[in-house]
Amino acid sequence: LASMRTPTAMIVGLVLCPCGLLLTLTGTLAPKWRQVSHVPDQPMDVVWEQGIWDICRERQSTHDRLCGQADELGYFEQVPVRVAQGLMPSSLVLTVVGLVVAALGVRCWQPEPRHLVAGVAGLVLLLSGLMSLVPSSWYTQELWALPAAPGSTLSVGYSLVLSYLGSCLEILGGLALALSFHHCCKE
Repeated sequence: LASMRTPTAMIVGLVLCPCGLLLTLTGTLAPKWRQVSHVPDQPMDVVWEQGIWDICRERQSTHDRLCGQADELGYFEQVPVRVAQGLMPSSLVLTVVGLVVAALGVRCWQPEPRHLVAGVAGLVLLLSGLMSLVPSSWYTQELWALPAAPGSTLSVGYSLVLSYLGSCLEILGGLALALSFHHCCKE
């Protein structure tokens, strides 16, 4: 009866990776990787939210938000933003592929899990987590070097934090699933 149980590492991987996927997806789509406030020649309550796909302008006193703002400073042409535009969606696709492979490897409808398949899924999910961690880290490193109006205040946005957290969950979940290789070596 003990052999009928799904290994704990596989369960951990199957819980962490979808959570990481949701966080990374939200971080990729939401336009708030960086917040620019106190912009000269603008009202004090105007905040510019810059993501990897869109720039939004919000007036905090009235909560009026207008997205699709013109990129007058060449923000989208910067290398960290371009890299994030390429790697973040690629990471999401790879995560979905990894989860499909993991579902095939983790026993839900068969008497024994396929440890080799689950281990390969873990490596794919580990790679997808690293693919989303790289642009998040690089963007954070270059946050203050990216173009902004002189004299404005820059801060990290919630989308960047969600991308970090999602990446870390995918990496941990991928590592947990990759522990399945240990069982293959024992056999």
